[in-house]
Amino acid sequence: MTGAWSDMDVWRHADLLVEEGRLVIDRPGGTSHPGHPEFVYPVDYGYIDGTRGGDGEGVDVWVGTGPAAYVTAVACTIDPFRKNAEVKLFWRCTPEQIDQVEDFYAPQPQAGLIIRRPGL
Repeated sequence: MTGAWSDMDVWRHADLLVEEGRLVIDRPGGTSHPGHPEFVYPVDYGYIDGTRGGDGEGVDVWVGTGPAAYVTAVACTIDPFRKNAEVKLFWRCTPEQIDQVEDFYAPQPQAGLIIRRPGL
């Protein structure tokens, strides 16, 4: 592959995926998971319209309130009960918000490994 896209790293690819898409927040921060009310979303959660993630739906995104308009982390999740794996992006999430999402995943059967963008 040649051109502008071929020279970028995974973080810049993730940034462009969000920047060029339309964010849809379907689970605002502070609301409960529709199927598991004990899990409360610590920050806004949604997807990028027009994309396709591991579950066939739009790529999932945690949307924070930080000043940096870029992907600050990614979560790789594996759910043995639904038999799927996904990558979820963190857009504008502060380090504290990333910690809150990590705490959100901790008690769930869905395991999440969070990778923070280097330099944050």
